[in-house]
Amino acid sequence: MSTVKKTKPVKTKFLVNREPKVKVGIAWYKRDQWQLLLDVSVDRDELEATYAEWKKDAEKAVEQLRQGGLDVVKVNVKIEELLDWCQGQNLPVNATARSKFAAHKLQQSDKGAA
Repeated sequence: MSTVKKTKPVKTKFLVNREPKVKVGIAWYKRDQWQLLLDVSVDRDELEATYAEWKKDAEKAVEQLRQGGLDVVKVNVKIEELLDWCQGQNLPVNATARSKFAAHKLQQSDKGAA
């Protein structure tokens, strides 16, 4: 008859796979810049008529993106900077350009933080 030696259970540490959240920038405007944004945007008819409407919709979008697991950063946009950047990129001021500008600013701020 063989004797079985009892050993202590091995404690295993499991590392939870926590992928870094994808960071996205969303262009964020101030109330005093809203009319200027409307004035310079080629797609102004696709933008909300008032700052209050835009902000309500933008806050809802931010919440939905965060619920989807994204790290959302509100990127403050000054319209003069947006105009200069669009001119330098030879882009019209539209939704695509505004999104690209927000991503560019976010990337620049991340470089400064590194």
